[in-house]
Amino acid sequence: MFVRSLKPSLIESIPKLRARAEPKPKVWVEAYGCSASMADSEMISGFLKSAGYEIATKQGDGALNLVVTCSVKDTTEHKMVSRIKSLTKSGKPLVVAGCLPKADRAKVELLSPSASLLGPHSIDKAADVVGSAMAGSRLVALDDSEYDKVNIPRVRLNPVVSIVEIASGCMSECTFCQTKLAKGWLRSYRMGDIMRQIESDVKGGCKEVWLTSTDNGCYGKDNGSSLAELLKACCSIDGDFQIRLGMMNPMYMPEMLDEMVDLFYKNDKLFKFIHIPVESGSDRVLRKMKRGHTRKTFLDAVQAFRNKIPEMTISTDIIVGFPSETEDDFQETLKLIEMAEPDIVNSSRYGARPGTESAKWKDKRVSSQVAKDRSERLHLLAKKVAKKRNSLWKDWQGEIIIDEMGKVVQGRNYAYKSVVVSTTDQVKLGDRMRVKVYDFSSFSLKAKIIS
Repeated sequence: MFVRSLKPSLIESIPKLRARAEPKPKVWVEAYGCSASMADSEMISGFLKSAGYEIATKQGDGALNLVVTCSVKDTTEHKMVSRIKSLTKSGKPLVVAGCLPKADRAKVELLSPSASLLGPHSIDKAADVVGSAMAGSRLVALDDSEYDKVNIPRVRLNPVVSIVEIASGCMSECTFCQTKLAKGWLRSYRMGDIMRQIESDVKGGCKEVWLTSTDNGCYGKDNGSSLAELLKACCSIDGDFQIRLGMMNPMYMPEMLDEMVDLFYKNDKLFKFIHIPVESGSDRVLRKMKRGHTRKTFLDAVQAFRNKIPEMTISTDIIVGFPSETEDDFQETLKLIEMAEPDIVNSSRYGARPGTESAKWKDKRVSSQVAKDRSERLHLLAKKVAKKRNSLWKDWQGEIIIDEMGKVVQGRNYAYKSVVVSTTDQVKLGDRMRVKVYDFSSFSLKAKIIS
């Protein structure tokens, strides 16, 4: 029970008479996967810092390791398995957080029986789980809490990037996706709460605001709102910042397409960038995937945006080798890429995820060699298309926001194109620079600062 002290404030200020709390140890936090996982790691670090823990800046400095995991793909899970094994061998207490322990608890417990577990909707329990693990007692917190993941203290991975989760879960039933098992049904966060976080983050120096969730397209369908309504509200916020809209499934595009295109065309606060994962160019395969859209849905969306905004950056995802995919199906995918010319293609070979419907279709699986061959062919085409799209920016002059400084200095232009700057000048994160593009590759534009 808390009792207000009756001692004079002067006596309270004398160090010898004040109770001194023991300093808490450092915690190392690392994260993998989508921007929502990165946001979770920022909030977990925020909860821990508020509880008195220090967030380590080097892995070796942490008395406890906490890893925010992703389980969306086979290759990602293999990385998670390797990482959990390595962190377990360190001998330090371990907390495994994120999607993997929620979607496949048994696998995590087999890899590290002593690790404490923290679910993607249990991050408000982070301090309790870490404290228990530090004391040598394993704690499992996988039950979903009532916390909305907005307006929570955080430790940013990038001081100029605000990652704002607008919802959790989704409304899809994709036969290949394990994320639904971890994050469940759609729960949209209140628009006013989202706006307050953006206002606070912009005042704190953020120049880019990333709106993220499992599927942004279905935002508001559970509370009478909509994604377009949210975007309008966010764009009305004062300040020097731009918004990057994260992934939205194509199935929601037809009902809002005209409104969305108009929003992107008229509003300078929106990066001219959209991520709409088509997954396959074959309608037969899309039905097997239960994606809820057709190839025409995707192509119509691409055409609508490009007709109004030719330089619009379009990102998509493709799964190669989905169970029962034929060569004809794959040819349909290649034709789709040639027609749509997406700037970015995130391709991956199909891997059966435990607990998903497609994992049961063992007799329909495509051989690994065939999947590998198709993946290589898709990669070559996507690389060719990306270079063609980037070539359109040769000699472009305009402003970029510097959002990454490491081996190279990188910024983003108004279409969220990656612009690598060749400079020895003093440049800081968040700076706006006027540049001229002099070269390009499949991955980025190369530019010089001109003023």
